[in-house]
Amino acid sequence: MSQQSTQHLPSYLDENNPGPWGIFLEQVDRVTPYLGELSKWVDTLKRPERILMVDIPVRRDDGSVVHIEGYRVQHNLILGPGKGGVRYHQDVTLSEVMALSAWMSVKNAVVGLPYGGAKGGLRFDPRNFSQTEIERITRRYISEISPIIGTDKDIPGPDVNTNAKTMAWMMDTYAMKNGATAPGIVTGKPISLGGSLGRVEATGRGVFITGMAAAKDAGIAIEGARISIQGFGNVGGTAGRLFAEVGAKVVAVQDHTGNIHNSQGIDTAALTDYVQKHGGVGGFPGAEAISADAFWAVENEILIPAALEGQIHKGNAPSINSKIIVEGANGPTTPEADDILSQKGIIIVPDVLANAGGVTVSYFEWVQNSSSFYWTVEEVNARLEKIMSTAYENVSNTAKQHQVTLRTAAFITACTRILEARELRGLFP
Repeated sequence: MSQQSTQHLPSYLDENNPGPWGIFLEQVDRVTPYLGELSKWVDTLKRPERILMVDIPVRRDDGSVVHIEGYRVQHNLILGPGKGGVRYHQDVTLSEVMALSAWMSVKNAVVGLPYGGAKGGLRFDPRNFSQTEIERITRRYISEISPIIGTDKDIPGPDVNTNAKTMAWMMDTYAMKNGATAPGIVTGKPISLGGSLGRVEATGRGVFITGMAAAKDAGIAIEGARISIQGFGNVGGTAGRLFAEVGAKVVAVQDHTGNIHNSQGIDTAALTDYVQKHGGVGGFPGAEAISADAFWAVENEILIPAALEGQIHKGNAPSINSKIIVEGANGPTTPEADDILSQKGIIIVPDVLANAGGVTVSYFEWVQNSSSFYWTVEEVNARLEKIMSTAYENVSNTAKQHQVTLRTAAFITACTRILEARELRGLFP
């Protein structure tokens, strides 16, 4: 990490190990030379606007009480209310949530949504808690962060280990505290509570749309193209199914339960059913088990990392044998790996563009809630494809103009939009 970046580390982060926030700062440093006169405002991006840390005491089913640490970070609200999910995971850290909120700022600006970036996280393993305990944790968390959220202030949504049911609890808790139902306080809700059709598969569909555009840009035929996917949940599973439907073949999949490979193609429908029944891809009978190292080395046209951040690093990047990487996860590639992959000529469609389908349809949901007028799934998917395709085209053109990677081009596009707004709005007081 550069000395310039460490100068912008908050005092509560370790200078020697800043975590994901350090990766974001390095990404900002890399894009600064392309911002021209707007670079004078770049420190705006290097400091989160607001950080709220909360203690969640919860009574467990056996009567004992445990305390869980929670966060809500609003990175930048210049372009609109904060938007970003809430994740439940035992490895959540403040640095991670800060970085995720910043990537949301960039992601929203890249696709032109009227949102700023925010993110939330609770550090606990939901597998060790009952549904009633998770409900109590969720409701207390929303109660604690309610002063800084609202339909025009900050709108949470689902993320790792949270889902439509979690969003329903959040919406209800906020309604009970404020004396009125406000469907737009969260997105990713059940359809019956104001959720949007098409939201569940939106992130994976966005990965598919940008992957198709990148393949066309690179002159790669999709018919028969080989796809490797890390993570076969909602994002990876949806993207795999959509690629298979247009003639590509998924040849390798990795998740926390194992690594599988079939050079003739994996039946994505059968794998989806298997994962739902067994909790992961390990042991799937339609493919052979391989090692984690072998997974990264599988030859393919498109690799989709759709798990957690930091999965592609300097240790495995040299063995990656792909033409295009489409980042379904947030922050899956470290800056060191980015350089290695670029030197190998691998095209990377960055997370802030590739996985923006989820927040885009969350925006659609928010718009539908505000008007109480709801769209068909065909309308949702058509609007999503138009926004994602246009965003990819803009970023691709910027990359060609400046002779930079798609990641740098995405950051140029987003940071320019954010900092132009900063300059036009001026400073208060």
